[in-house]
Amino acid sequence: MWSSVEIRAAYDRVRREVGPGVTVVVATKYVTVEEMARLVEAGIEVAGENRAQDLAAKHARYADAFRWHFIGHLQSRKAPLVSELCELVHSLDSVSAASRLRAPALVQVNLSSEGSKSGVPPAELARFLAEARELGVDVRGLTTMPPLSAEPERSRPYFRELATLAGEHGLSELSMGTSQDYRVAAEEGATFVRVGALLFGR
Repeated sequence: MWSSVEIRAAYDRVRREVGPGVTVVVATKYVTVEEMARLVEAGIEVAGENRAQDLAAKHARYADAFRWHFIGHLQSRKAPLVSELCELVHSLDSVSAASRLRAPALVQVNLSSEGSKSGVPPAELARFLAEARELGVDVRGLTTMPPLSAEPERSRPYFRELATLAGEHGLSELSMGTSQDYRVAAEEGATFVRVGALLFGR
């Protein structure tokens, strides 16, 4: 893993490329508890964790060092813990999780119709949003994961469709784009991008 100085340089480059209106969420799935210290030294602001148990372990040591987001699949039984520790959840896609969630959330939409991907189908989004709001969830926007591709431009139609859906439902936040395609995501209106390995030299 890179030094804190190298991480900071990469982080600053990404922030310049996406512009001031986009929050860079640093994905920490493969960062150990000990390595999180380098992110503190680098001045990383928002940490995005995929697993509730790892979130708890990292938060226990670095609680005030970051703003914490949850970016992994949200299980209903983990929703109370995630609600307690995170300011935003990027991956709400089930009514059972919504019933136990108390943190603001983005609804994950499966635009690619891939069975291996989580997310609400676009045709069911309106109903899901209504149910989540009825349960008291503060839904702030949408998120999606396009099919993995080495060519960032292949992600653009998915990002554009997500932005259209958000507009139709009066939602302002869009979490889309990872290390492979964050520049395209920013061009299409992302307000959050999630980058990980790109910042760590991995």
